[in-house]
Amino acid sequence: MEYVTPEGFRLDGRRPMEMRQLRAEIGVVSRADGSAVFEMGNTKVIAAVYGPREVKNRSEQLNDQALVRCEYSMANFSTGDRRRKHKGDRRSTEISLVIRQTMEACILTHLMPRSQIDIFVQVLQADGGTRSACINAATLALADAGIPMSDLVTSCSAGYLNNTPLLDLNYVEDSAGGPDVTVGILPKLDKVTLLQMDAKLPMNILENVMQLATEGCKAVANYIREVLLNNTKQLEFRRGV
Repeated sequence: MEYVTPEGFRLDGRRPMEMRQLRAEIGVVSRADGSAVFEMGNTKVIAAVYGPREVKNRSEQLNDQALVRCEYSMANFSTGDRRRKHKGDRRSTEISLVIRQTMEACILTHLMPRSQIDIFVQVLQADGGTRSACINAATLALADAGIPMSDLVTSCSAGYLNNTPLLDLNYVEDSAGGPDVTVGILPKLDKVTLLQMDAKLPMNILENVMQLATEGCKAVANYIREVLLNNTKQLEFRRGV
């Protein structure tokens, strides 16, 4: 199947190095300490953060830092597959772990010892790049909750189809079976916190694909800063500052 036309267009009309449209909103769950909806094209994710709060299970309490917990799930209506997804299946457990480890890289847990931070992420609509969208939503929700962080973690994917590096894969491209890379970075600190690859790639191509994903992460970071800045301005306006 041809994923890039001779004219240089993808199936959804984008150029190879073009991202899908980003959209985000924070403060969407009133009872949570922080929450956000993040959309990358047709992929839509909601995240809610509770904490820092008292550790429920005292045996898990850490005396020198906060305990970070994460739970990932997919809404039954998020894909065209109508089979009921069991809570705690292997894929959900793996993605929960990936998100938790990625977020722990930026949260200043040592400032909140003997406390617990819970991150809940749910995919409302899946069209490729769900892992990246979850991390971006969690970052916004943590910022909304006022959790101290060393930097914003942002994530984006890139793949290699028809001998062409492609940025921000949708579901059709993601399902094509070609190599794809998911990257998470701390943009200001210039550090990589997540790198997952689904197939082998020659080193020179991997560098190009990873660089493309990193540029996508930086674009997401700029957008998230914009969202947070606009939200701060709205709060100041409401308070009459």
